[in-house]
Amino acid sequence: MKLVCLSDTHGDHHQVEVPHGDVLVHAGDVTAHGTEQDFLDFLDWFDAFPHPNKLFVAGNHDRFLEQLPDRALEHVSDRSVIWLNDSGITIDGIKFWGSPITLRFHNWSFMRDPGDDIATHWEQIPDNTDVLITHGPPHGILDLVRRQDGSEEQTGCPQLLEVILKMQPNVHIFGHIHEEYGVSSKSGIEFLNVSTMNQSYRIANSPVVYNLS
Repeated sequence: MKLVCLSDTHGDHHQVEVPHGDVLVHAGDVTAHGTEQDFLDFLDWFDAFPHPNKLFVAGNHDRFLEQLPDRALEHVSDRSVIWLNDSGITIDGIKFWGSPITLRFHNWSFMRDPGDDIATHWEQIPDNTDVLITHGPPHGILDLVRRQDGSEEQTGCPQLLEVILKMQPNVHIFGHIHEEYGVSSKSGIEFLNVSTMNQSYRIANSPVVYNLS
């Protein structure tokens, strides 16, 4: 199964060249300003691809999806697209699970405080998940933010990392931290930061193609 993975297009999705595959995955921040019109433009673009399966999660910029989820779901249901919102789907025997949740940073969408607040979401991930899609990274893996003062901070969620290492999915797909685009392995799990935009909010990175055996 060929997964074609991207994230953090922030409304500039039309600039991205997307290769063919079996499952097209977008790991959040599909909009620039979080408006309904932004979302509809993304949906039209995403739905037009010939990939047999098209999955996405929301991100912290996608406020329309958090504020009016029922209306957003109506738009999605009109298209051949699957919105994973703390939910899953099985494709050819492969179990996918997706969540938009990230650790709180300022007042963005789909953000939760550490502790019980965010654990409520991670506890919903089934133990037999093969492909996990979240908007944000786990702690210490492709999550390093470099501040203007020269300091560095690992911004991923420690509780998410703990759950992942326990459940052992084949692959974890995420974005959110633009400057950490890349692939890493830990404990037999492949971690893919598929942020398409760079730190300057410009399309700079190609979708990541991952062959799931």
